[in-house]
Amino acid sequence: MAITKWAWALLGIVSLIIRWVASKFPEWAEQYYSRGFFLFIRQLVDKTLGNLPFPSVFLFILLLGFLFLFFIRKLTRIPKGKPRWFFGIRSLLNFSGALVFFFLTLWGFNYQRIPIIQQLGLQVQPLNLEELKKEINYSHEQLISIRQQLQTDTSAIEEIVDYSVLERNVRENLFHNLGLLDLKYSGNPRTRMFPPPGFMRKMGILGIYFPFTGESYIDPTLHPLEQPFTVAHEMAHSFGVTDEGEANFVAWVIGTHSSDPLLEYTAYLRLFLYQVRDYYRMDPEGYQGWIENLDRGILNDIRSIQERNAQYPPFSIELSRKTNDLFLKSQGVKAGVMSYQELPMLVYAWKQKFEG
Repeated sequence: MAITKWAWALLGIVSLIIRWVASKFPEWAEQYYSRGFFLFIRQLVDKTLGNLPFPSVFLFILLLGFLFLFFIRKLTRIPKGKPRWFFGIRSLLNFSGALVFFFLTLWGFNYQRIPIIQQLGLQVQPLNLEELKKEINYSHEQLISIRQQLQTDTSAIEEIVDYSVLERNVRENLFHNLGLLDLKYSGNPRTRMFPPPGFMRKMGILGIYFPFTGESYIDPTLHPLEQPFTVAHEMAHSFGVTDEGEANFVAWVIGTHSSDPLLEYTAYLRLFLYQVRDYYRMDPEGYQGWIENLDRGILNDIRSIQERNAQYPPFSIELSRKTNDLFLKSQGVKAGVMSYQELPMLVYAWKQKFEG
């Protein structure tokens, strides 16, 4: 039948229609997809691709190469006199439809779920200057205390545990603490280092979740003190958290409730960096006076991170930012890339509700 030749294009359209319906009924998406079918997907992926000794994204790239060669072979076998452009257009539409179908089915319908913040009943509001200063001072005190468990001198921390140990520790802490956020744990998600070193940074990316393989990846050149939080952030995506601000928030909750001082320190450090940025924006003069009293060990850690980042500047940070912003907004994340900056507000709302 002729309609079968358009099967993937039609499946893509059907998927978009389901996505539109789900956006009108997020409670359905939450119940039947995020807390239902997606958990099955999570188990299936982790018990197959998750056991491979290499990033499964390479299989995806190999599949794309195979499909391209198959397309060229079919194209060259079309008899002369018949329009090859029609086959080309149909193939492109089917390929696009397949991408849409698998993206939404394997992960993308989570964008239509009830936001984690809404499920927790958090009242999120921008912090005023006094609230922000109080939060910064608290984070500073926590960092000083926790850092003593990692290193007694003030030199920068530039070596941590082996990455395989780190990945396992983050995953185990997710398992023990996701209940705090009323999220279901299912599967054994992987966050792997993606070669070659520096490639993702050049693209303006520190880490990424790839729905087509169910794995997430980070750049191997990430500073050791950036790795734990980034792994936790990407693994949060593995559990159906789509909003970048919420993924940051999940990583912070998991890290700060961990018994591992490394995870705890790096979670507070990431929050602290966001808070400091807000402080500088709101009160530049007050910031200049405050920064002089910053603990020397913490300052050296921050400088070490900055120096590492400076070694791998992206090709075009503006292009990367706009592309990511466009993608997030197209999926219903209204704040776009600005959602990354929401962590101080989310943490403050969490503390007001659950920690008094």
